[in-house]
Amino acid sequence: MHTVFEILTRGQGLYEFTRDVAGWVQGSGVLTLFIRHTSASLLIQENADPEVQVDLKNYFARLVPPTTDPSMSYLTHTYEGPDDMPAHIKASLLPVSLTIPVMDGKLALGTWQGIYLFEHRDRPHTREVVAYLG
Repeated sequence: MHTVFEILTRGQGLYEFTRDVAGWVQGSGVLTLFIRHTSASLLIQENADPEVQVDLKNYFARLVPPTTDPSMSYLTHTYEGPDDMPAHIKASLLPVSLTIPVMDGKLALGTWQGIYLFEHRDRPHTREVVAYLG
């Protein structure tokens, strides 16, 4: 069983789509999620306190600033804007796929865990996440 989730983003940040996935799964098996982009990531992260998402976004912005920052002057892939290569770097540091057990039609996530797309680009995008339940 497979599908593709489309997640609309409004710029850098974490976008939870746990409910979409939970509404789709059925039976028992192993769910694999895979993002079809090189400048965004997937995370399982706390969904109780929104400050967690803000802090993660801010941390990665400091870790990998835009190419307009003097510390990033060594980067050469700058054709698509100052956020592009840093987005690729962030995506290379974070997962682009997730594996989640499904038991009796429910995601086997912990109490405070949610599934997030982590958008690393500044402008809005429509991101595709492929889901396979086997």
